[in-house]
Amino acid sequence: MNGAYERQMETFWIALCGIILFLIGMIRISSAVQKIITARIAQYIKYAVEKPFYGLVTGVISTIIFQSSSASTAMTIGLVSTGLISFSNSLAIILGADIGTTLTVQLVVWRFTEISPLIISAGGLLWLTGRNKWKIGGEIIFYFGLIFFGLELLNEATEPLKQSTALIDFFTSIKNPFVGIILGIIVTGIVQASAVPITILAILAQQDLVLLENAVPVIMGANIGTTVTALLAGMVATVNGKRAAVSHLLFKCIGVLICLLLMPYFLALLRFISSSTAQQIALAHFLLNLFIVLAFIFFLTPLARIIAKILPGHVETLTIWPEFLDQRDLAMPDKALEDVRRELLREMGLVRKMFRDSMELLVRPQERMQKGFVYIEAVINNLRIQIVNFLRQISARPLAAKPSKRLFEYTAMANDIKSIGNHVILIVDLVVQKANKKITFSEYAEREMSEIISLIDRNVDDATSLIEKVDAARVKDVIEREEEVDVKVKEARDNHLKRFHQRLCLAEAGPFFVEILIHLERISDLCNNIAEYISEIEKSWSEEKSDFID
Repeated sequence: MNGAYERQMETFWIALCGIILFLIGMIRISSAVQKIITARIAQYIKYAVEKPFYGLVTGVISTIIFQSSSASTAMTIGLVSTGLISFSNSLAIILGADIGTTLTVQLVVWRFTEISPLIISAGGLLWLTGRNKWKIGGEIIFYFGLIFFGLELLNEATEPLKQSTALIDFFTSIKNPFVGIILGIIVTGIVQASAVPITILAILAQQDLVLLENAVPVIMGANIGTTVTALLAGMVATVNGKRAAVSHLLFKCIGVLICLLLMPYFLALLRFISSSTAQQIALAHFLLNLFIVLAFIFFLTPLARIIAKILPGHVETLTIWPEFLDQRDLAMPDKALEDVRRELLREMGLVRKMFRDSMELLVRPQERMQKGFVYIEAVINNLRIQIVNFLRQISARPLAAKPSKRLFEYTAMANDIKSIGNHVILIVDLVVQKANKKITFSEYAEREMSEIISLIDRNVDDATSLIEKVDAARVKDVIEREEEVDVKVKEARDNHLKRFHQRLCLAEAGPFFVEILIHLERISDLCNNIAEYISEIEKSWSEEKSDFID
């Protein structure tokens, strides 16, 4: 009796260990993949929004890489919420994500888990010895192997259970499909990955512990449960993010309802295709999502309109690509440089929005706002790359003195605008850390920082206006304010040191206060640079006119 109990406990711990390793692998592979995707997000988005088919393929690939449709869908809602892609374009990505998640279950059925130690070893060696992207690639491979190693442990733990009549009776006694659907929703909602309960079903089926009739309702419930992550992300998203989350739920519920009504025919089709219960489960997962794709892929535009009426509101899409750079204008340097000026103005407008939102975040930290900064920074970074590349193409042509001056000043300006965005992101990171640690500034510190922010906000405004129209008075104002900011920042740091020694402020607040001041001062410096660039361009124009008159 004691020996049987010990074997049961050993089986339980091995199974639990397998599930934990599986979940760790899924969570960590998502984090590792994001290190690569962040750098190339612009390229992925470009193809994702062109046509529904491209969005579908993007959803499939991203879910295979992330090993979680929930992660892919949540990321898509984040992109929609920040305006990087439209709500209508996001629907195809969401449909594709549901197809991609079926691969994990199929690999388990194909006994892919048996080579997991080899994958872990290869990935681990590359992770330990590789550099840069090879190192990240090794990390991804390692966690990919860890997912399937956890499933292999689970498979080994469940093998003795085929002798358990009580367990077999439990699975075969459930006749009501709604019980299975609810079970699938609950389990998937908790672990936030439909692959978990469905993969476990496939493993149990390999041990002849579950019947197809009992497994299919759980698969249906798991597909509905996978929308929980999207709905949670949608709660803090914009109206378009909410629309995407609701659409995901709608896709799943309608698909499951139709398959439930056609259950006898669905089961017959699965048995006709394969005689293996494990393979039937994998096919059920795939065919259910394929049916959902085929049912909606051709009606995404009208569906988007319907959802937009149900959840009214307007959100502009933030285009990640240049709006004003025209390759046809390269033959006319002056016109091409005017294109660059207009794109710089757009880039600076985005930076101004980032700065103001970050200052609002400093006063009232909000999770929804925190998520948007990274995506807007990606747009700004991509615009800088596109602007600089366009300027290089202009420089390859014969240029007079004035256009040459504009070209060099615009190049420096594009980099400085990007740098302002980088400093804003660093401020946001500090604000988030400060909020998480529940650190507050003293009343004196708040007042000093408020004065500095007010000056810098005016400098950001004037720098934006100067790109639009040259104004010597504004240039002078920016330079004078910058000098005032330098003085006030030094005074604020000195005053904060005095308050620290007098115990008038929290010790932990000091580093945050000083770091935020440093980044604010650099933003003011960069605005001053932009004003000087504009002044130099105007000066060169005046000199050219003077020479012409002489």
